[in-house]
Amino acid sequence: MDIKIIVATHKKYWMPEDNMYLPIHVGHAGKEDLGYTGDDTGVNISEKNVNYCELTGLYWAWKNLKADCLGLVHYRRHFCLHRSFTDKKKCILTQSQAEKLLEGTDVVVPKPRNYYIETNYSQYAHAHHRTDLDVTRDILTERSPEYVEAFDRVMKKTSGHRFNMLIMRRKILDEYCTWLFDVLFELEKRLDISDYNANDCRVFGFVSERLLDVWLDSNQIKYRECAYIFMEKQNWLKKGSRFLMRKIKPCKP
Repeated sequence: MDIKIIVATHKKYWMPEDNMYLPIHVGHAGKEDLGYTGDDTGVNISEKNVNYCELTGLYWAWKNLKADCLGLVHYRRHFCLHRSFTDKKKCILTQSQAEKLLEGTDVVVPKPRNYYIETNYSQYAHAHHRTDLDVTRDILTERSPEYVEAFDRVMKKTSGHRFNMLIMRRKILDEYCTWLFDVLFELEKRLDISDYNANDCRVFGFVSERLLDVWLDSNQIKYRECAYIFMEKQNWLKKGSRFLMRKIKPCKP
């Protein structure tokens, strides 16, 4: 099976040796070359990277790569079948493992992140700007009304598949990206993000994380979940504290 998984990165970093992986310098337009393929070749939206994050890599792969299956991971976050804290590099998904995962399914996504005390909507509203999701729902109502019911369902859940990580069969990816970027490009036209801070300016990447589950739910797409591993140390106390502090603070408009 011809599988290509792009590894989105904005800096020089260790990369998997498996030929299935293709490092992509996202936001390459106007930046110093890192020696990786840039997302500013062919048909691309590289200049939107500050707002779209790794999605400029996904868009580039969708428009320019030919493969039976296409996927997206991050330089610091990879799919894995088992976790090891002694040699994380050996845990990363291989071509043969990916082929087995795709047997009988069209999509592979990371195991869901659980918020427990927050819904997907309230978590986003505390962390970013709730208007991002409200306007997204308006767009779906006008342009894709068949997705509104799934959107409302997903927003009420307390878990979701995050990071825009995925592996999809080509036909499915074509359908997903056609729908996703149509929604995001319209959202870009309607949102005023001139007062957003540097983190919230990554709005279209954040919204797309929530839209993946909307699309899977609405289209009843069969998928398989896979564990993932973070390549660097994480301060869980700091992350947990930030999560609770956001819960205490009022939601952003």
